[in-house]
Amino acid sequence: MRPLGLFGLVAALHAGACLPTRTERTRPFEEEGGPEPIDVEGGVVPGDAPEVRPHAVIGIDPPHGPFSGGTLANLRGNGFGSDARVWFGDAEVERAQVIVRDPQRIQVTAPPGTPGPADVTVQNGDDESTRAVLDGGFTYDDFYLEPATGPTAGGTIVTIRSKEPLFDDTTAIEVDLSPCEVVERPSANELSCRTPPGTPGAKRVRATVDDGDEVVDVLDAFTYVVSEDGFRGGLSGNTLDGTLSVLVLDEATGNAIPDATVIAGADAATALIAKTDGFGTALVTSSALESAVTVTVGKNCFQPITFVDVPVDRVTVYLSPVMSPLCGADGDPPGGGGNPGKGSSVTGEIVWPLDEELREAGWANVPTPRREGEVRAAYVFRLSPRATDDFSLPSAVNAITPTNTGELGYTFYFSTTPGNFTLYALAGIEDRSTSPYVFTPYAMGLTRGVAVGASETLRDVLLVIDVPLDHALSIDASGPTSTPRGPDRIQAKLAVQVGNEGYALLPNGKLSSLLPKSTPFSFVGIPPLVGTLTGARYVATASAVTGDIGGMPRSHVGLFATVSDSEPIGVGEFLEIPRVDTPVSSTSWNGTLLRLGREPGGPPADLTVVDVASGGDLVTWRIVAPGGPDEIRVPDLSAIEGELGLVRGPITIQISAAMVDSFSYGALRNRALEPRGWRAFAQDVFFASY
Repeated sequence: MRPLGLFGLVAALHAGACLPTRTERTRPFEEEGGPEPIDVEGGVVPGDAPEVRPHAVIGIDPPHGPFSGGTLANLRGNGFGSDARVWFGDAEVERAQVIVRDPQRIQVTAPPGTPGPADVTVQNGDDESTRAVLDGGFTYDDFYLEPATGPTAGGTIVTIRSKEPLFDDTTAIEVDLSPCEVVERPSANELSCRTPPGTPGAKRVRATVDDGDEVVDVLDAFTYVVSEDGFRGGLSGNTLDGTLSVLVLDEATGNAIPDATVIAGADAATALIAKTDGFGTALVTSSALESAVTVTVGKNCFQPITFVDVPVDRVTVYLSPVMSPLCGADGDPPGGGGNPGKGSSVTGEIVWPLDEELREAGWANVPTPRREGEVRAAYVFRLSPRATDDFSLPSAVNAITPTNTGELGYTFYFSTTPGNFTLYALAGIEDRSTSPYVFTPYAMGLTRGVAVGASETLRDVLLVIDVPLDHALSIDASGPTSTPRGPDRIQAKLAVQVGNEGYALLPNGKLSSLLPKSTPFSFVGIPPLVGTLTGARYVATASAVTGDIGGMPRSHVGLFATVSDSEPIGVGEFLEIPRVDTPVSSTSWNGTLLRLGREPGGPPADLTVVDVASGGDLVTWRIVAPGGPDEIRVPDLSAIEGELGLVRGPITIQISAAMVDSFSYGALRNRALEPRGWRAFAQDVFFASY
């Protein structure tokens, strides 16, 4: 049997009956005639103040994290020098990950380690006389979860990974003391389970192994959130073989949707129909469920969705509410999501590296303003989940200026949603007296592992501005075939990808030109991949669009990466523009048959998404199909339940053909239903009636 980890031991102690269940208040010695204080060795009397050591590590926050490393932690102690080195156990933290705030505080990123307690050691340079150790100051958790967040309704499939062999056939998992249904045990170091319903916040996860003889707990290992972030919906499970399990959740709140209609089949006359229970689940069983089946889910006051030819036995659906007063209680419109009071924030300072004279070189890599209206300014951003997003400058009230002086640099406040993320800052010259206003960055920096919970404020985060924006890079993009409807111009974008954490967007990261274009786009003023950007890479995207507003038809290709700025980035082939042949434009649609086509040439599509909007875009039916089919058949929703489907009248049909990295339709995730999850896509829109 494996020895108990630290958290397992704590749990065992809390469960034991040997601990006292109450305490008694004692009276002062002078009231009882108690004994005199006893002298101990060295003449120290109990109660004397502890001796203050010149070099010490007093504490660390947070005191634990995953064995894979990456936890942003703050050390407190005494005698920290500007050349302080930090060890977690025997692993020394990389110098770039050690930021000394002052002689009492250091910000570090924990390296990978071995599960269990690790000593935290600080030493100034090579001077061993300054070495200070906090015994067992940081605990590496026995396991961690991916994803580490999910909806309060439960149903998230999480993968639990351990460094040491921990899981066996008897292992049971609990999230906040509720069973997490085990769905797969691929190895002794990995296990997958389906989370139970829960309440918002960070929760303990418990693994019970060796037939119940051992309990291993990890605190704050999984966080229930009321947010679309962290949700993993779509298709999963084993090959479809007689049983189909469907989980239906509200996309706006994350709550389960009871009494939703689940339709298995493309023909309303022969389809299998079930209703979800109070937990939002429905089970459809039939020998007819073999190979693949078209699955449609809908409910009155929610947008219906269809997955064509589902080849697996589990479908997780997120239905968007219909934003109509008719769908709200007492005539009020439905909630639009979010969770008031659950906002989080980060405070800290942007700082510059020391100059040759060991002085703070604040704003040294930003030129002095020369014209009236120009000021030095910096802004803090969270990495974007999409390289295709446009850069957006925050309000002027969020500007960090030389007047925002702090202890080491210049203070900032950043409001955000909970999670573990990376922040970056841009510093430059701003002029808001012009229209449009101009912000020209000259330097940047970032910090990883920023972790903040719901309704929390993370303080004292430092962002080092150590990367100049003084390089250039070219993007070679030619575009798809132009049609009489478009596209007629091409746009190119450049972003910086930071690991798997997201993308740093830049204000000078977008250029445009009319089609056809024969020369590369040239981006000037981009960061070299040095300093805090070491290990990052450049990512290029390009879009062929129609008109000044970038409308449809359009085709987008991107996420081509490089770590060198010496050669142009080639973005590859564009998907050709798709079209809807049935229903014919400006005719009536029967609600069951779509015939599709596209311009010849280009690579094949992995996925086709058709959005049929009705009632002035009030109700939209999303239809998802693998590949680039010539024909799609769906059930007549009005024949099954009158309030499930579209509103009668004019409809808009938007068709998207997409390419998805490492695509597998049987493992389709919600992310792959939107442009943020597509490597390349082409779109157009058509009009008809219903």
